Amino acid sequence: MAPESGIWNRNSQIHCCILTDVFVIYNVDPPVHCVSCLDVQDPSMCRYLIQCDGECFEQTEDVNGTRTKSYGCVKVCLVMEYAEGGSLYNDVLLIMTTTNMAVRFLVVVLAVISTANAVKYKQGEKVVLYVNKVGPYFNPHETYHYYQLPVCRPKKIEHKSLTLGEVLDGDRMAVSLYEINFKQDADKKELCKVTFKENDLQLLRDAIEDLYYFEFVIDEIPVRGFIGHLEEGGFLPHNHKIFLWAHLSFHIEYNGDQIIFANVSTKEQAPVGLDSVSAPFEVSFTYSVKWTKTSTPFEERGKRVRDTSFFPKYLEIHWLSIINSMVLVFLLIGFVVIILTRVLKSDFARYNVDDDEAEALDSDENGWKIIHTDVFRFPPHKNLFCAILGVGSQFLALATGIMVMAVLGMFNVHRHGAINSAGIVLYAFTSCIAGYVATNTYRKLGGENWVWNINLTSCLFAMPFFLIWAVINSVAWGYGTTQALPWTTVVLLMCLWMFVGYPLTVIGGIFGKNWAHGFDAPCRTKNIAREIPSVPWYRSAFAHCVVGGFLPFR
Repeated sequence: MAPESGIWNRNSQIHCCILTDVFVIYNVDPPVHCVSCLDVQDPSMCRYLIQCDGECFEQTEDVNGTRTKSYGCVKVCLVMEYAEGGSLYNDVLLIMTTTNMAVRFLVVVLAVISTANAVKYKQGEKVVLYVNKVGPYFNPHETYHYYQLPVCRPKKIEHKSLTLGEVLDGDRMAVSLYEINFKQDADKKELCKVTFKENDLQLLRDAIEDLYYFEFVIDEIPVRGFIGHLEEGGFLPHNHKIFLWAHLSFHIEYNGDQIIFANVSTKEQAPVGLDSVSAPFEVSFTYSVKWTKTSTPFEERGKRVRDTSFFPKYLEIHWLSIINSMVLVFLLIGFVVIILTRVLKSDFARYNVDDDEAEALDSDENGWKIIHTDVFRFPPHKNLFCAILGVGSQFLALATGIMVMAVLGMFNVHRHGAINSAGIVLYAFTSCIAGYVATNTYRKLGGENWVWNINLTSCLFAMPFFLIWAVINSVAWGYGTTQALPWTTVVLLMCLWMFVGYPLTVIGGIFGKNWAHGFDAPCRTKNIAREIPSVPWYRSAFAHCVVGGFLPFR
């Protein structure tokens, strides 16, 4: 059943693409049809099917387990001739190469993101504790580096190398002075002594009054606690006392040679009062370490960390407000349905006429059907419309990918910033979807300037987002928070957009342009657009936007 060798024309201008394990359907007459991973079924593309040199064709069982002469899984050589003026082969070859590279890179990146390093320790081996950040408890997005407070610090601060997701999450990990050894307890071990100046005392008082918390990291497990304690009571006189927690007690659980869970307690020693002291004031910082054996396996430590959260697990839900809003929405929907039902019920009877008879209705009718010849008219700003449609499709694919990865368990609690890294990578690689959908729709609507459409699609979200982020990041830089991205991360993100996101948008746009077909409306469209009557100012779009804001934010 192999094709005849006589059909091989070595003088023809041909291009070969070796496909391994391709599911093929072939016959000598009619021409060969090829079904590959790209679902190429165009007979004009797949002209001939020949055996590669040194390869033997073997019949194999199909999906139903039956042997047939029409199906085979072989190593074949797909020979395609150039069509005059056509570039279909080049498009297929380009998308195969690009898709293969993109998929391989994405698999490697996601594997790095989703894989948790299972560190194994020996008896007495040093366990590094990284200090990370501090910030107000009720505003977790306002964070500062831990060493911005007057606390114990090494002479030379060594920062940990962070991933992209950790930087985006505001992490700034640095090596600490805490000495923790695997499975070795420590009781009230002195960390250092600090002599506070007046501005140091005031900085600590302000931090404690704002309920500042700290975050440490032990074996990729976040450990959080409060900087100090605030006591207020009485009316006349009013009592206002500020205390600093100078002793930390670490409780670490282990299973075999791996750390399962870590926590910190601040209430095992009496705090140091700061409300009535003056500079210079010396404080001795101490810590204790307690190791406890547990039967929890390492694979379940993510659940253990997730179940013990420092921040509130559940949001405060205002059920009365939600019920009130739902009742209001249902009432409005009911009113609209009643009005539309009464209007359409009287119109349906006289609208069941032919298109020729509908022309007579244009002069003396003002119902719904007289606009059916205008509803499929192309929008005036179709370039912007198609770009918005493409970006929306991209974000739909991005959200779907994030949810699928979450369901598959790729986001571990102890992997800092994993979801941020995944979102950035998926945004870059789903840019091809935005380019394809936008340009394909743009050409269907009769657009000609598809290059401008690709550029608009690529910049529609990125440019406004960059401008807003630049302002916010500049303010964060001014206040010295860890939410401000360093310039190296900014350059990395810009390179990711310029060398991955934008090229994929262009490639998707090219395929969308080449594979676009004309728009076939279900009914004819009038050449002259119907004039839309002007409306009062209180029915304008601006007035609706202003009034609509009162309902959700009242």
